Amino acid sequence: MSCSGDGPPAAGGERAGDGTDPAIVIASLLPPEGITGVHTHVRQLRQYLLASGMPVTLVTPFSWGGHLAAPVFGLRRLALQRCCRPAGVLWYQHWHEVFLRNALRRCLARTGECVVYAQDPLAARAALAARSGPQQRVTLAVHFRISEADEWADKRQIKRGGPVFRAIRRSERRTIPGVDDIVYVSGWGRRALLDWLPEAAAVPSIVIGNFVARLPPGPELAPLGDLVTTGSLEIVKNHRFLLTVLAQARRAGRRLTLDVFGDGPCRQDLQRLARALGLADQVRFRGFQPDVRRFLPRYRAYVHASYSESLPLAIIEAMAAGLPVLAGDIGGIHELCEDGVEGRFWSLSDPTLAAATLIGLLDHEPARLAAAHAARRRFDRDFSADVIAPRLCSFLLARPLAAQPARAT
Repeated sequence: MSCSGDGPPAAGGERAGDGTDPAIVIASLLPPEGITGVHTHVRQLRQYLLASGMPVTLVTPFSWGGHLAAPVFGLRRLALQRCCRPAGVLWYQHWHEVFLRNALRRCLARTGECVVYAQDPLAARAALAARSGPQQRVTLAVHFRISEADEWADKRQIKRGGPVFRAIRRSERRTIPGVDDIVYVSGWGRRALLDWLPEAAAVPSIVIGNFVARLPPGPELAPLGDLVTTGSLEIVKNHRFLLTVLAQARRAGRRLTLDVFGDGPCRQDLQRLARALGLADQVRFRGFQPDVRRFLPRYRAYVHASYSESLPLAIIEAMAAGLPVLAGDIGGIHELCEDGVEGRFWSLSDPTLAAATLIGLLDHEPARLAAAHAARRRFDRDFSADVIAPRLCSFLLARPLAAQPARAT
């Protein structure tokens, strides 16, 4: 018997293709579809598992509760988040965990031996409470930067060091050491977690980077512009910096275009800034595109300005498309690319210096092409689903890789 998911297979629900119990149950607080890196990670893993004939089920808070979900989750967005952001965060965490725990309890009660692959600490806590016994392992994926408390603080939803921040840290301190194993998506992410939670070092773990499938071959299409960036339009992604770099490049006599794929709370602010800087004719806000990867090969370079990252899938997708990368040397980005090889590291504090780095790459076509080819080679070697997904599956299914220690980085 298989678990009940989020709908029919085509919509992202039950995925146990042969009618048997799922070998892997993916648990996430996020809705089944979305534009975050976690969504991409889950989507790519599911695609690989299905193509390999392995059963997999995705369980989210939206798998349980039916019509209750809309009013319960909507109250935060419509009321709490406007009047008291920390209260909105607590509401979000509490009710998403409650709904997910109930969905997992219903699923796992009808499931035998399996691994629950939890995409965040609250999903792991829900899985630990819902599982029927130790034959149902709980593996935590560490996508977050340092702690989920830091993620909320970066979004300015809670105060760093405040009561809600401390409460989230306390919850993680109780939950994370209790999971069966941990998958870190970057060596930087492992170090960042252990710096404040050294108890997690006792949990069996491995570092396995993010991955995406290779782009299918297609016809060569007309270029769309110079620069492209993808991802949620949130404060931490630092898109304002990209616009100031473009303005500096224009002052230096280089009129470059930028297409921004994605949506989020900062969109209107960014559009106002683009107009104020005189960039309205150079910057296009393309919104959410369900298959943004098909657009990427039609640009000259990928630009990234986030000031807090673990191992961004947006950069991996750009490298898969053969784009040179310009990004800050922060978090785990140095595990993706090297300065002067697959792209350039640029300053995230000096737009004039960053513009000079950008112009230096784009105005020297042999160097740009060399970085583009190096980016594609690095992707094929280190981040292709064909290479990395089997390692992750081997660890999740407790094959021989599970006995290996965490990879040193």
